[in-house]
Amino acid sequence: MRPPEALSSHPLEAVDKAFRPDSSTVRLNRRTALLGAAGFLAIAAMPALAARPAKTSSSSTGAWPRASQVPGGVARLSLGPGKTRPAAHDGDIPLLVIGGPKEWTALVGIPLSAQPGEAHISVLPPEGGASREISYTIAPKQYSVQRLKVAPGTVDLSAEDEARYKRERAHQDTVTSVFTEPLPQKFRMRVPVPGRRSSSFGLRRVFNGQSRNPHSGMDIAAGTGTPVLAPLPGRIIDTGNYFFNGNTVWMDHGGGLLTMYCHLSRIDVMPGDMVDTGTRLALVGATGRVTGPHLHWSVMLNKAMVDPALFID
Repeated sequence: MRPPEALSSHPLEAVDKAFRPDSSTVRLNRRTALLGAAGFLAIAAMPALAARPAKTSSSSTGAWPRASQVPGGVARLSLGPGKTRPAAHDGDIPLLVIGGPKEWTALVGIPLSAQPGEAHISVLPPEGGASREISYTIAPKQYSVQRLKVAPGTVDLSAEDEARYKRERAHQDTVTSVFTEPLPQKFRMRVPVPGRRSSSFGLRRVFNGQSRNPHSGMDIAAGTGTPVLAPLPGRIIDTGNYFFNGNTVWMDHGGGLLTMYCHLSRIDVMPGDMVDTGTRLALVGATGRVTGPHLHWSVMLNKAMVDPALFID
C-alpha cells in the first residue's frame, strides 16, 4: 500500500541522503529506494492591515532568523508598539512574538505546502478587545524536483509498516504541538555537526510518477559516531526510534520553535533534560530509512517545517 501523504510541515516524512544520479533516470533496487504569522492600532472600519517589515536595529535583526516570505521560509511581521506583548495566531496556532514596547514582531513559519499569494494572521491586543487581521504576501519559490524510476514494490509500505507509521505520526503530532515559555532569547543557531551541508531542503522526489512530500530539513554529511551538539539552549521533549527517521531527538526552544535530529546511532539525552548550546545530544548514524550515515536536521516554527539555513549563525 502507498503510505499516507503527510503535510509538508509534518516531521514524519521520508527523509534521506541525497541521491547522486548518473543520468536523468535512476534505477534503484529495493534496498536503496526511499519513501521519501501588523499593527493592532488600525482603524476599526478596516477589515485587514497589510503587514510591514519589522523595523529593528541591525544588531537586533542579526540575532533573528533571516526573513524569507516563501513556502518553507520565515516572515517577520511588525505588530507595532505596545506596553505589553500582544498575542498573535495563524488560525488556531499561536505565533512567536518578540521585541519590546517600541515594536513587537511576529515570527511566522510558512509551511512548504503554502500557496503563493496573500496570507493572514490575527493579533489580539493585550488589553483586550477585537482582534485584528494582518495580511502579508507569500512569494513563489521553485524547489528542485527529482524524478526517479525504482523497482516496483520498493516504495509502498506493507500493512504492518503503514500501521506503525500511523501510530508514530499520531504521537509526534502531540510532540510538535507544544508552545512553552520562556521564549527564546537567541535564534541564530550553530550547525549541529561539521560537514557538507546538503541543499536538499524543499526537494521533491517523484518515484515512478508518484510524487512524495518535499524534503523538510537539512542533510549534513558526517560519519557514524560524530557528536551531534545542541544548536541552542532548550529542553528535550521526545526521543525514540521511528520507522522513517530512525533514532530521533526533539528539542523545544520555547515559543513553538523546535528542532529535530534523525538517523542517530546513539541518543545521549532523555525527555525532560535541559541542555545548553553545545551539549552533546547524540551520535550520527544511519538508522531508519536511509542509504548511509548522515544527520537530518529540521527546524519547526509554529508547526511549520522551515529552512534551517535561515537560522544558521
